Amino acid sequence: MATRMVKGADAPIIDHEVIYQLISAAAPVEGRLDEILAKARELKGLSNAEAAELLSIENPDSVESILQTAAYVKMEIYGRRMVLFAPLYAGNRCANECLYCGFRSGNKDIHRVTLNKLQLEEETRALLKQGHKRVLLLAGETGHYGVDFMMDALETIYAVDEKGARVRRINLEVAPMSVEDFRTLKTGGIGTYTCFQETYDPLLYKKYHLSGPKADYDYRLSVMDRAMEGGIDDVGMGVLFGLAPWKQEVLSLLDHSRYLDERWGCGPHTLSVPRLEPAPGAPVANAIPHPVSDAQFRLLVAVLRLTLPYTGIILSTRESKQMRDDLFRYGVSQASAGSRTTPGGYSEEAGSEFTHSQFSLADHRTLHEVVSDMVDGGFVPSFCTGCYRKGRTGADFMDLAKPGLIKSYCLPNGLTSFAEYLEDYADDGLKKKGYALIGTLKAETLEDSVRERIEAGVSGI
Repeated sequence: MATRMVKGADAPIIDHEVIYQLISAAAPVEGRLDEILAKARELKGLSNAEAAELLSIENPDSVESILQTAAYVKMEIYGRRMVLFAPLYAGNRCANECLYCGFRSGNKDIHRVTLNKLQLEEETRALLKQGHKRVLLLAGETGHYGVDFMMDALETIYAVDEKGARVRRINLEVAPMSVEDFRTLKTGGIGTYTCFQETYDPLLYKKYHLSGPKADYDYRLSVMDRAMEGGIDDVGMGVLFGLAPWKQEVLSLLDHSRYLDERWGCGPHTLSVPRLEPAPGAPVANAIPHPVSDAQFRLLVAVLRLTLPYTGIILSTRESKQMRDDLFRYGVSQASAGSRTTPGGYSEEAGSEFTHSQFSLADHRTLHEVVSDMVDGGFVPSFCTGCYRKGRTGADFMDLAKPGLIKSYCLPNGLTSFAEYLEDYADDGLKKKGYALIGTLKAETLEDSVRERIEAGVSGI
């Protein structure tokens, strides 16, 4: 088991025994629930034990109280901003036999593709033409997709200029690497490094990962330590809900987050919350062993928001429009839009998407449609990358976020990036209602300095 040093003593990254004890906790009585939610409204987070109490609640009225408190916390910290990005798959070759993944090595029905430089440029241009500025770069796990491949891909994507539009930030979701490899990646200008544990249950992990480098549970579990030792300020974690009991996974994510905070002085920048969806040639994905209902899913996202109020929560297009709309209110702060999960998917016809994809999608809207619907819901689509460009990352970001100071940067920058999108990509209808929303938010801003920054940014587009 990978270990950490806490006050001179070895301790596991994940304390499974404590988690099992917390899961068995009884639901809080009404007075206790009010006490926990009052603490959450102070925007200082909750303990893992308090989170476990909330996860045990089934009474609909009590669950609604949790959701509404999460909505309050989300609004207080993030306001109406919602960061948008697109995944870009560089290749689907893979040495791992993961029974829930369409890219698994034993799937002979999938067409294997590795994008060359020209194809990466074409994919990037297709995303830029839609209006994307933030990209999540992904690939399967094989020696071919090592640090040299990724460095070349980063350089290629950043170099693309589509009529003045460029990708401003590339986050990376690839296989675990060594400390030295992470030091190299740091020089390539990556934003957040993300790696899912998939499931924190060691026995189930072994059951689902039959062979390949990913079969090593401990090596994957300790990847965030190597990334942070290698100089990566922002890391992202996640599990694939449906592989193991959902309460266990939520508490394990929280335990891992606190471990990173204790050891490195900063927890994860983001948490991703995908639910297992059908995938071609993936037996476990097509017979989900531990399904998570919609009600349970809303609750777990809300509890994550209350427990780690300053950690971003990412939602993919695996979820339907209705679920995404709900979770935008209850805790999600970043979302993919107009996604394709196959290499070359943006510059090809979408008809073969399921045949060659890693998993199936539920939200097939274009970026323009997502942006329009978000505006209708009162949310501001943000393409901002200001914190990365100004070095507000890792612990420095949290030092601004926790006192509430980050909002004075995020609102003006987010609105400016949205106005830029409206000018370059929106039709007349979206442009009209988009600028109306910007005007409303500017009028609601109480601080003169922030309002002036909004005015300067938007008028300068």
